[in-house]
Amino acid sequence: MNENAKKAIASVHKGQISMSKFITPNDVGATGGHQSGFHIHKSAYKVFFSRPGKKGENDENFIKIKWQDDIKTESRAIYYGTGTRNEYRLTRFGKNFPFLLNENIGDLLIMTKMGGDEYEAFILQTDDEMELFFDMFGMSPTDTNAIINKNNNSPLQENIDEILRKIAMQHEDFPSTKIVANLARDAFNSFHKVSDLDIKRNSDKIILDWLSTEYNLFKILENHLCFDAINIDFTDTDSFIKAANSLANRRKSRAGKSLELHLERIFEIRKLEFDTQVYTEAKKQPDFIFPGDSQYHNMSFASDKLVLLASKTTCKDRWRQVLNEADRIDTKHLFTLQQGISSNQLNEMYDHGIRLVVPKTYINTFPPEFRDRICHLDSFVKYVESKQK
Repeated sequence: MNENAKKAIASVHKGQISMSKFITPNDVGATGGHQSGFHIHKSAYKVFFSRPGKKGENDENFIKIKWQDDIKTESRAIYYGTGTRNEYRLTRFGKNFPFLLNENIGDLLIMTKMGGDEYEAFILQTDDEMELFFDMFGMSPTDTNAIINKNNNSPLQENIDEILRKIAMQHEDFPSTKIVANLARDAFNSFHKVSDLDIKRNSDKIILDWLSTEYNLFKILENHLCFDAINIDFTDTDSFIKAANSLANRRKSRAGKSLELHLERIFEIRKLEFDTQVYTEAKKQPDFIFPGDSQYHNMSFASDKLVLLASKTTCKDRWRQVLNEADRIDTKHLFTLQQGISSNQLNEMYDHGIRLVVPKTYINTFPPEFRDRICHLDSFVKYVESKQK
């Protein structure tokens, strides 16, 4: 189990430069366009090119890729810069290539340059695989579509760099996930002069900013408090994974809980009534119940006024965990940082009463026929407000 993830981790560790991205409907041709192949975000161009693409010109590199430690392709990395186009893509995989199907939407692509024109690529298809990979590099789903920061150096903007470093230097022991989340959020809000009104108006963007800032602060804290454990030249994959386990456990704990904590702060600022970790049937504990514990357990309180929200960083498999969390609530909402899920999986979710909530900018990573049925964070808040009037 998780062998692909372990191989992907080793590949990134050994390679020169790597990138990650969620496979989208656009990549597999499910949006009806004429594009083909994996779209590569501009921030990851260095994995394939020595210089950024120049508008008005096309550029290409021919490369050899070994997929899943098995399949080999002679492919092309291309920058389209002529006409109205301005994008990077990875194309030419030959007939019967198994990783550009509708079923691959939402899978995580890891691409590593090993040297010269030699590359390795891995497709991670389960939440467990993705989580293991993210944990080993201290990432979250918000850190995809970019070069992987394998050396644990914080990719900070210079303008907030010093503030976060000063915060980290005040700690001799690793603070709790809640403290790290609060410190990062307060630092971002203070530096960018973000008011409660700004948060109310733009919750979808702000929560991603908070998560990104917390990730940066967490990396600084790791380098400050765990430098010796991180900066080791490993001779084999097993020793790398063994040494990383304690770090990965902390990272895993942070990633899931911090998302919940930032959502909680959004809901407080939006003045929603809610409780967290309420015990329901069979001692299940949904992340959020609106308006709360007492109303859920009061059988005279109308069930159609109750709302459940679960939060999971990825949900290709784990959405099923939400199904039995609250018997009184038929439609269960799930907030996720997952980018893209196949039509078949989305149909199954909706058939079971799961409705997705994602940051607004992520909606276009899902198949077009489902986008109107996916909530963004602001629309979910307004839905809850309508229940609580």
